[in-house]
Parts: sequence; structure tokens; C-alpha cells
Amino acid sequence: MNVAIMGAAGFIGTNLVLGLLKDQTNKITVVDEKKEYFVHYSEVVASKLNVIELSFNNEADFDQCTKNQDIVYHLISTINPSTSNQNIGKELADNILLTIHLLESCVKNGVSKVIFISSGGTVYGKDAVCPIIESSKTQPINTYGIQKLTIEKLLYLYNHIHGLDYCIIRLSNPFGPYQRPNGKLGAITTFIYNALHQKKIYVYGDGSVVRDYIYISDAIQAILNIAQKNTKHHVYNVGSGVGISINEILNIIECDLGLNTDVEYIEARNVDVAVNYLDISRYETEFGKLQSVSLKDGMRQTKEFLKGGGL
Repeated sequence: MNVAIMGAAGFIGTNLVLGLLKDQTNKITVVDEKKEYFVHYSEVVASKLNVIELSFNNEADFDQCTKNQDIVYHLISTINPSTSNQNIGKELADNILLTIHLLESCVKNGVSKVIFISSGGTVYGKDAVCPIIESSKTQPINTYGIQKLTIEKLLYLYNHIHGLDYCIIRLSNPFGPYQRPNGKLGAITTFIYNALHQKKIYVYGDGSVVRDYIYISDAIQAILNIAQKNTKHHVYNVGSGVGISINEILNIIECDLGLNTDVEYIEARNVDVAVNYLDISRYETEFGKLQSVSLKDGMRQTKEFLKGGGL
């Protein structure tokens, strides 16, 4: 199968590549803004990939990336939840117009299916009742969630007009190998990394914020299951189905991972909802059990990866 991954150099993209390479019949094209972003791939992995350098802006020409592709994975986002709402017009324009160019190219080149990694943490907003089902009301409180939801609607539109098949994966909070601990996403990875290196851990609010965390290998397997089959639905929640607070995460780091933490609680952010965890029954009814790696085991594996200098 010919597969293209847009935004392939990041955390999810890297793990997706490794998952796709397990099937030797896959021919994989990876696309990101600079080829140097792929330096963390081993020579063996890199030799199996077609690498395309493309600036992700409103003039991006996706034709070279989508030609002869069966499946296109859309992982591009120029913002994240913590940096959203700072320049609302630009944040929305950058991501929505970029997606329109990508979808036009997919239609032009006869792509069979688009897989979009949306956000289970932001598209639903603050009024959703947990565990959140896919049909819940969507009322994002930040531009990250709004652009994700708008792209979902664009996929519906292009399917209606052009017959472009698609699946939307509303992903909770993945963590694990290749996640940057100095980035703006990934509380678990960042906290473990900081604890390992005797760095201060900053927590927004009082630590009572509840989220749904999923180890990256489970997230990738779920994504591949959805992408490679004729699904009953266009939208799936992917997560653990369980909510856990930031303070509970810190407790696991200390009590189960045996690491000391230096925590400082700082002012809460208005882009965060208090409680968010997903109902994953739609996925599990169709594909079976989603989570195979427990939270604690995933955190232990993340600790070992970070100790081994994996980043």
C-alpha cells in the first residue's frame, strides 16, 4: 500500500512510521518542513522512506506528496492547545487553508482515503459529560479545537462533494517514546524527563485537571486498525477511556517510578477544561480491546526510553 504522512517528523508521525514499516508491503512517503527533522530515524528506517521537504503554508503544493497514494495521514498542526487563542485569525487561517489545499490535491490525484488525527481533548469543550461519546456536543474553547473541528467538517464536505473517503480519530493524550519532553505537549513525558534530570515540574492550576492518557503504541495500533479497514463510522474516539488527574500522575512518578519531583503550581490556563476523558466503546465494539499497555507500564517504558538517551 502507498501511504503518505503529512507532518511525519513529530511524535505521532515517527511512531506511525515505525508501525507502518512492520508491513513490508507498505511504501511510505514522509513529509515535513525540513529533511533534517528526520535525523532521529535510524539509517535502516530512513532507507525505506521517501522523504519530501515541504513548507506547510497556504501556498503549499501537495501534488508531489499525494500522487499515487492510497492513504494520506493528516498530522499537520501549526498550533497546540497551550499556545492557542493568541492570534486567532492567523491560527485558524494557517491550518484550515492548508487543509483545503491538501484535500484538493487528494481529490485531484485520486487518493482513496484520508486519515485525520483530531483531538479528543479539545473538540468537545468544557460542557461535555464524561466519558465523552463521539456524538457529544462540540464546543471548543480554544483555536486548536476549533481548527480541528473545522477540518473534520471539511472532510465531511469533500466526501459529500467528491466522494473522498475519510476517518477522523479523536485522540486523547498519547505519551511515550519520541515525544519531545521540552515541547508544549505531553505532561507525562515532560514530568518524567524533568524528574530524571532534577528539574522543576510546573503544573497549571492545583493539579486537579483530569485527562485521558494512552501509551503511544496502543494509539498507533488503533489508528492503523481504523485506517486499514472499511469502518462503520467516520469518527472514533481513541484513548484509555479512563480519567486521571495531574496529581495522580505525579504520585505514580514518585511512588511507582521511584523518582523525586520538585513541583511548582502556577496559575491555571483558560484554554484548559477541568475534566476530559473519552468513551471508547465505539472503537472497542468494532475492533476489540483498545488498551494493551497500562498507564503505569507505559510510564515505566517511557522512563526507560528517556534514561537510554532516546531523545
